[in-house]
Amino acid sequence: MRHIRPEPGTFPPYYENYYRHIPAGADPLEMLAVQPTALHQLLAGMSEEQAAFRYAPGKWSIKQVVLHIADSERIFAYRALRFARGDAQELHGFDENTYADASGADNRTLTDLLAEYAAVRQASLALFRGFQAEQFDLQGRANQNPASVRALLYVLAGHEAHHLHVLAERYLPLLKAEA
Repeated sequence: MRHIRPEPGTFPPYYENYYRHIPAGADPLEMLAVQPTALHQLLAGMSEEQAAFRYAPGKWSIKQVVLHIADSERIFAYRALRFARGDAQELHGFDENTYADASGADNRTLTDLLAEYAAVRQASLALFRGFQAEQFDLQGRANQNPASVRALLYVLAGHEAHHLHVLAERYLPLLKAEA
């Protein structure tokens, strides 16, 4: 049931940017379960100096990307919880750049950030595994757009897949070139 893609109208159109990273027929909850391994493998052996790398001026550091994934996951999981519990109140959006700038991620160790990320992921997995099948179709509104619980599960998996791709394609080749 979870592997049924969200229907148009149950999510903001810009979520498609993340859904395209989820293969047809894939279970997004299973993707969430394996993504921590992929992130750890991608960042394995990285020094603190490398984790502070930005591939261009004005772009986030690798540390900021890791904390952005965790921060966004907290927000999307919170929305899913509210909607799954029948909360009909409109929820506000958030500015990811303000969050990244205020996060202090570059003042923390990569190990600490990855531990926080892992804790957030475990909480998200427990939350979504606890939903009943019919709760995945419940909807609410966030940031002036509709969103179903199913759509939020998909955006969690697709959002991280997007950032794993960005790290692999934009950050790591430049770090290797500097080495």
